[in-house]
Amino acid sequence: MKVRSTTIIGVIKDGKAALGGDGQVTLGNTVMKHNSTKIRKLLNGKVLCGFAGSTADAFTLLERFEEKLEAFSGNVSRAVVELAKDWRTDKYLRRLEAMLAVITQDKAFIVSGNGDVIEPEDNIVAIGSGGMYALAAAKMLKKYSNLSAKEIVEESLKTAADICIYTNDRITIEVIE
Repeated sequence: MKVRSTTIIGVIKDGKAALGGDGQVTLGNTVMKHNSTKIRKLLNGKVLCGFAGSTADAFTLLERFEEKLEAFSGNVSRAVVELAKDWRTDKYLRRLEAMLAVITQDKAFIVSGNGDVIEPEDNIVAIGSGGMYALAAAKMLKKYSNLSAKEIVEESLKTAADICIYTNDRITIEVIE
């Protein structure tokens, strides 16, 4: 049975970064949990990481990412590239079905199992079932409003929850100021 879950959205604006996610976990056509937390603070709160996909796989990748952060003295750009390399080439990691969104005060990345490391030009990252709905909302809110990064993340997640059946409105948001 295919596991579907999550909307993760991150925004950097005015020197502040916010990363948020919904709480829904779905198995097939059944909601299994409403209040899951899919956002983690890393490196003493300097890095935020959100995950989408298979939960066990996501936790494995999150642990590997933390190891890379430590190995490269907190250099997030290097850590995401090295994680993607391992993910792509390691026999065990290659089978993991998840994605990571990573955000700092000034950088945002999406890391996938295909070896992709994407650093969006507009400093907005989105992954998961409702990610593209939240992304569209965040782009417009960032461009045409005076909302803070946290407010943009919150409103974008609410928009995704209104549209995507795999996203709910039980939102967790973490901020780096």
